[in-house]
Amino acid sequence: MTIFFDGIASGMLLFLISVGLSVTLGLMNFVNLAHGAFAMLGGYACVVLLNDYGVPFLATLPVAIIVPAIAGVILERTLYRRLYAASELDQVLFSIGLVFMAVAAAHYFFGAQQQPLHLPDFLTGQIHLPGLDVGVYRLFLIVVGLLIAVLLQWSVVNTPFGARLRASVDNQRVARGMGIDVNRVFSLTFALGSALAGLGGALGVEMLGLDPEFPVKYLVYFLIVVSVGGSGNILGSLYAAIILGVADVAGKYYVPQIGAFIIYAVMVATLIFRPQGLFGRSHK
Repeated sequence: MTIFFDGIASGMLLFLISVGLSVTLGLMNFVNLAHGAFAMLGGYACVVLLNDYGVPFLATLPVAIIVPAIAGVILERTLYRRLYAASELDQVLFSIGLVFMAVAAAHYFFGAQQQPLHLPDFLTGQIHLPGLDVGVYRLFLIVVGLLIAVLLQWSVVNTPFGARLRASVDNQRVARGMGIDVNRVFSLTFALGSALAGLGGALGVEMLGLDPEFPVKYLVYFLIVVSVGGSGNILGSLYAAIILGVADVAGKYYVPQIGAFIIYAVMVATLIFRPQGLFGRSHK
């Protein structure tokens, strides 16, 4: 049960970081492989405020959300917007170039070492239950992940902004004809995806670590979550992240010889039977 609980917590962390990619890739049809760079930016914003300025951990999280969101808006308006109509290859090459630039910038400003993170006392320790040891921080991750999933799904499905976003993605010309400011919608959506990445990056420092190679090291994991869950499906990404998190933790515990192979095996098996992902729409 402890392994299962830790797997759910690991999956929630994967969801928190990757759901922003699901937003930009699935809802905006833009291949943003630089997503991990925004997560890294949120992580560094958190550790700098915490370690250098003594800001409480929870108080650093709004900054870890706002800073990547601002960076996302600036990049979307100056660079990304030029590539919305470009081919997927152009988008991939451009965003990969941004990843390498982000890695180099992080090396320059923060060095190559892992960044320490000291959690507050109320988020450390364990809660001992019959047959289950619950890590307080992992429980915190699960609660935050579920809250983000519910709010994000509700906002996309039930709010006017969600309706404008879906209309803009389906047909930009018709959306503009109906008076929708498509450029503004896309800017806000990109800011939302970047903000979610920053929050996930800040919350993930304790479990994943933080160094300049972060965007490259975990890029495959983010892509796996989005592809297994179904591109653009928020709840699909949540379910996929939980399944992959549990499989990854259990595999590393019971068969450590094969390490992270389990998560790739789950991805391959899923996509063989559901090429569009667990909850993705089939294109006929």
